[in-house]
Amino acid sequence: MYRFDAFELDVAQRRLYKEGETVPLGRKAFDLLALLVESAGELKSRDELIEALWPRTVVQEQGLTTRIHELRKALGDEGEQPRYIETVRGIGYRFIGELAPERSSRPADVPHKPPFQTGVAVALLLLIAGGAMTLWQLGLRAPGRSSLQVPAQSVAVLPFRSVQRAGDVPSEQYFADGLSADLITALSQFEGVKVISRHSSFQFRGSTDSSRTIGKKLGVAHLLEGSVRRIGDKVRITAELVDAADGSTLWSQHYDRPYQDLFKLQDDITDAVANALKAKLLTRGGALIHTDRPPSGSLAAYKTYLHARSTFAHDTEADVRRAIALYREAIRLDPEYALAYAQLSRAWTALGATFLGGAKQRQAFDKARAASDRALHLDPKLAAAYTARGFTAAQKFDWNAAQVDFQRALRLAPEDGEAQFMLGRLSATLGQLDRAVALMRQALVTDPRNSLYYYMLSHYLAALGRLDNAEQAIRTAIALHPKGNSFHEQLAVVEILRGNAEEALQAAQKEPPGPWRDIALALAQQIGGGRAAADKALANLSAKYANIAAYQIADVYAARHESDAMFRWLDRAWSNRDPGVGEVLYDGLILRYRHDPRFDAFCRKIGLPVAKPIELNRGN
Repeated sequence: MYRFDAFELDVAQRRLYKEGETVPLGRKAFDLLALLVESAGELKSRDELIEALWPRTVVQEQGLTTRIHELRKALGDEGEQPRYIETVRGIGYRFIGELAPERSSRPADVPHKPPFQTGVAVALLLLIAGGAMTLWQLGLRAPGRSSLQVPAQSVAVLPFRSVQRAGDVPSEQYFADGLSADLITALSQFEGVKVISRHSSFQFRGSTDSSRTIGKKLGVAHLLEGSVRRIGDKVRITAELVDAADGSTLWSQHYDRPYQDLFKLQDDITDAVANALKAKLLTRGGALIHTDRPPSGSLAAYKTYLHARSTFAHDTEADVRRAIALYREAIRLDPEYALAYAQLSRAWTALGATFLGGAKQRQAFDKARAASDRALHLDPKLAAAYTARGFTAAQKFDWNAAQVDFQRALRLAPEDGEAQFMLGRLSATLGQLDRAVALMRQALVTDPRNSLYYYMLSHYLAALGRLDNAEQAIRTAIALHPKGNSFHEQLAVVEILRGNAEEALQAAQKEPPGPWRDIALALAQQIGGGRAAADKALANLSAKYANIAAYQIADVYAARHESDAMFRWLDRAWSNRDPGVGEVLYDGLILRYRHDPRFDAFCRKIGLPVAKPIELNRGN
């Protein structure tokens, strides 16, 4: 949410308000305004703006001029004496309006370390469940509007049930899940409709909660649910659109079709649901063709791809390797399957970052890059391929390349929560904390029950000094996933930053047994429990984890206020290529030394920008 004069720009909801009233803006004009405001004061060239708004499309400059004129009209701005959008003749434009500071009612974001040595890789492998706190409970909402307000144009697709009876084809839940995911993808293409991501909606698999309760937890007005049954060479699918408030059925249908007509059946269901939603929800726009299917139309390739995605969702090395084999098989069945190449890239990167090291890790990353390059060769506009390539670059500490790819992914898929998360994480790595917070808030709009997102939000907020909001965010993550690795450790860090020794120790003691509990206890004991206990905890940590947690040991020295040792361990972490080094610009403990010349020197060594001063807000 950005504010200037009487205007409020809500990037997440794609709305511009003036004194509380919506200001009509076309899609491209809104995108242009968001680009300019998010880089306020920075001159954007015409070529740069055209590429951002119309990637890989030949567009005349008049198209950009028309959108600028539309913005000036909406803002009441003047070209000769502008208040908001300045024209730099022959070059481009910049936003010159004065942005107001955030109100205290807005939530904050925090930066911190990725789950142990695996960084983003393990984060993407986590299966998160449980909890009931939602976005509005954390206060992530537009100021001046009720936190309990549910958009009328909103829907969650619950996981379709896989039904099996005697004589049926063996149950394939991943196949039913794939159908549900396809519906999420298709409905997400409608402009102005809030569609909850698979991650959050699938947490209600088999739930006995009422439709009203599920709708409230997900923040939606409608639910779509159904079942899938394979009977020989036929497939039977039922689908039902429900009003979440009272459980009444708005639309339902039953289908019996040959299995070979599956894609046509999916289209029929999508069209029927879209028509019902259009009558109930939509005011404009229409669905685009989703890209989950193989271009050849091979059902065998599609089914193998769905099986691979389901297998990859688990977090063991064997599962990741099995997923790689399945993606390869899907590609063998359809060599033009760009999405399968993109997901194969993701699997290779996760395998290398999480389970391998040395030459084997480099080989895995090389295979990942080759797969994403092949995906982009087949489909240059595939957002998932850019996300995959950026994921690999980030693991190789090529921050700038990762940022470019994540930005491209988000331009192609502006509502993609994962792309928002990835770019937000990378923005924090580059020290762009306000941007990281805004992107994480956007991601939470369609994935309101993602504990990892709240965990990272807590890190960003803590780095900004917004400790109350940082605590709120990490407690939400814990409520959603009570046994999440390093979640209680992050709560302990928040209390350390406050100087609360007893609360920090209590939080650390609740961390599940394992390396992160040792790290949490070592951190907490540096500000309480006496010097002997602090020294013993640090010695234990160094003895057990020096080779795999050098960055976390540097954090402990930061908590001890021993800067010389902290910088030595940071150098060791970089020598080990510890993923944690990418957190230095959003780590509240390390940032205590941002004014030390050695801090800037370390940032330059690892390819990060020199740290900029951060205005801390201890109240929020």
